[in-house]
Formats: sequence, structure tokens, C-alpha cells
Amino acid sequence: MQEALAAALVRWPADGLPDNPGAWLMTVARNRARDQLRRRRRDARKFEALAHEPELATDEPDEADEPAAIADDRLRLIFTCCHPALAPESQVALTLRLVGGLSTGEIARAFLLSEPTIAQRIVRAKRLIRDRGLPYAVPEPAELPARLASVLAVIYLVFNEGHTAREGDRLLREEVCDEALRLGAMLLELMPGDPEVLGLLALMELTAARAPARTDARGDVVLLADQDRARWDASRVARGLALLERAGPLEEAGPYRLQAAIAACHGRAPSWTATDWPAIARLYARLEALTPSPVIELNRAIAVSMAEGPAAALALLDALDGPVLAGYHHLPAARGDCLRRLGRWAEAAAAYRRARELTRNRREQAFFDARVVECDAAGAPRRSRQ
Repeated sequence: MQEALAAALVRWPADGLPDNPGAWLMTVARNRARDQLRRRRRDARKFEALAHEPELATDEPDEADEPAAIADDRLRLIFTCCHPALAPESQVALTLRLVGGLSTGEIARAFLLSEPTIAQRIVRAKRLIRDRGLPYAVPEPAELPARLASVLAVIYLVFNEGHTAREGDRLLREEVCDEALRLGAMLLELMPGDPEVLGLLALMELTAARAPARTDARGDVVLLADQDRARWDASRVARGLALLERAGPLEEAGPYRLQAAIAACHGRAPSWTATDWPAIARLYARLEALTPSPVIELNRAIAVSMAEGPAAALALLDALDGPVLAGYHHLPAARGDCLRRLGRWAEAAAAYRRARELTRNRREQAFFDARVVECDAAGAPRRSRQ
């Protein structure tokens, strides 16, 4: 159905709206599905035949570093939508909507923008495709590197949406994370030597490894500091560390390798207190210099709070208090944590209440409610003494 919608984006502006758009979409989707089933059956027969052929030795040079044809249907569609004629942010927003299946609100949260702004960005991208007659065509292998940055961003943002759901009763949407991991693995098969592809897959593996310990038996939030690391997926940690090692030294690392290196610090640490927080703070500083972002600054402040203490982090957090992160609930949550650790209970409770107002995920709301109760109870004896 996503492929049918993408086809409609190209065909309808050129051919006109069909008399029955719903039937048109259903017919195209059914035909695409039928073609895919035929292709799978044909491939299965070929694989079975190959299994009975003798292994052939070859002295031909290894072409593993050259991009190959895109075997996966969804990855092929992502590369197709990430057309270089569009601005990079428009490529990513349009692809997340058409292929990633994210809502406009989910995309807006990823970009820290309002829903109307993202909606207008997608509309302008569609209009540009129509007005310039951009072809809906799978790029040639030589064209793939030019589209890689946007493809990486799409997969990364899909994974993030699965890692912490924007709304609903679940903190984690495992099926969304699994799809992002699958796409990352397919991308690595396509471009096996690319360091940032390795870095992204390493980051996702190391982050997904913590999923079993992120919630308790009732589905409530368990912070990283309180997680039982024996419940982490050791095989995912090992895969992530191996992928990061394959990506090479960090001297010239891009954003995904740097984030994977941060995740690796957590993956290697036997406990929260044994985590190398100064190293994490330095890696965030490098990441901030490479790709400036208020979210990266926020994460660096959190690392500083662990490396140097909550008072040092509060100054960094105060500097981020502005319109860009006004609706980002992790900022007041981080302030609440620092204030709680400093024993400033009333201010901490107010920060947690603000974080609670900004999130639409009910598991996070329940966590912030509990923090407010904790801070109010801790501050009550002090108020009674006054």
C-alpha cells in the first residue's frame, strides 16, 4: 500500500485524479503484492537450484566496496524517495511519511518542529516533484552514495520512534525498532564498507540490547541507572561492539559512529556507577561540534551532570531553555533530575510536572507522576519545619 501511495504521488498529478481513487490504490497495491510473491517464488527456485551446484572458485577482484542493486523492496523505495533534487530535510520528512509510516506529529517531534510546519514541508516537496516532473525511478548504483545521508537519517528516526513511542500505552514499539534494524542490516549488505552505515547499525544494536530491561513486569519505565544489566541482550551488545570495531578509528567519525561510541560506553560498563561519564561527555562535545543540535547539547548536559555533578549541568540546561526545546519533555525531565539530586524538592516537582504535561506517552506520564509524589514527600518535612 505504501508503494501504491508513492506511485499515486507521481501518477495522479500527471494523469489526473482517477474516478475511484480508493479502487485505484487497491488495484496497484494488489498488483505490487502479486509481483512480490512471484519474485519470491522465483528467487526460492533459483536458490534451491544453486544449492545443488558445485561451489565455484574465482580469481575475480572483490567488488564488495561498490554499491550493488537494492534487493529489499522497502529500502529501494526509501532510496527512490530520497531524491537529491529535494532539500535534505524534505527528503527525510517525505520519506518518513510515505515509506516509514510515521504520522505528521511523529515526524514533527523528530525534527523539533510544529505539525503544521512539517505538513507544509511535505506539501512543498510533493509540489516540487509534480512541477519539476521528477521521475519515480530506482536510482542506479552509482547514484546511491549521494542519497545515503538521507537514507541513514530515515532509518535512524524510524528506530527512535520505536525506541520511545510518542504516545500510547507502550514505551517501546518493538516492531518499529525491528524494522529499522532490518533495514540497517540490508543497507549494510548493500554498502558493506561504509563507516557510517556500520556506525548506525552498531548504534541501533547497542540501543536495542537494553530493551528487555527498560520496563518492568507491568510495562512501567525503568531508568538506565536502575536497569538490571543481566537482562540486556548480550548478543546484541557483542554485535554492536563488533560493528563499531569494523567501522574503524573515531578520528574522522561521523555522527552515527560517535553516537555508537557513546552507546558502547554504556554497553561495556558493568554498572551505572562504573560508566565512563567523562568519555561520554567528550564524545557528545565532539558530536555537538560536528552536528550542532539542542538535543545533543541536552544529552551532553546530562553526561556532565554525571561526570561533574548536577550543579554543573544546571547552567547548561538553563541555557537551553528557549523556544526550540519548549515542547521537548526531556529538558524539564533533565532539570528535575538535577534539582532532585540537589535536594531542591519543590523546584524538582515543578520540573517533573512540566515534563508530564509535555509527553503524550502514558508510561512516561506515570513515571513523572511518581517522581512528583516522591519530591513532594521529600520536601514535606522541610516545609513543616519552616
